[in-house]
Amino acid sequence: MSDPAAEKPQLRVEPPSSDVESSAASSTLPGQHRGGFSRLPTGPVDVTVPTGPTVDTDAVWAPIQPAGPQRGLAAWALAFAVMGLAASLFVGWGFPIGLVAVISGILALRRPTESRSVAIWAIVLAVLSILYSAGWLWFAATQANLLSAIPTNFLG
Repeated sequence: MSDPAAEKPQLRVEPPSSDVESSAASSTLPGQHRGGFSRLPTGPVDVTVPTGPTVDTDAVWAPIQPAGPQRGLAAWALAFAVMGLAASLFVGWGFPIGLVAVISGILALRRPTESRSVAIWAIVLAVLSILYSAGWLWFAATQANLLSAIPTNFLG
């Protein structure tokens, strides 16, 4: 068997070149200049040939198109109507959300770019949520005996 240490090539460290060799006087503080480099740092090189695109003075730029009318009010009205209907199924105080949906749906119907079918669905569901909230509030008022204080014989 052969010796594995004998088969390994021996590593050799070469001494530094003359331009990076440190001076004889070593620094006593870390970071202090030791004066070992003899090459000058590179500087900016002057540009002798113009580069870049040529400027065409006959170019005509297209005008910027104005932004079109914004869409999405009908979708927001439908979202408010669904939220108002979901809230009015559990509590009677979901009617303000339904009112927002009705107003948004009517405004969406007046815009020509909005989806009319989505706006109509929003108005229908919002009115349904308002009616359901009114039913809840009427039921709560009758259970709390709040309607008995209202006089029913105003005509005489």
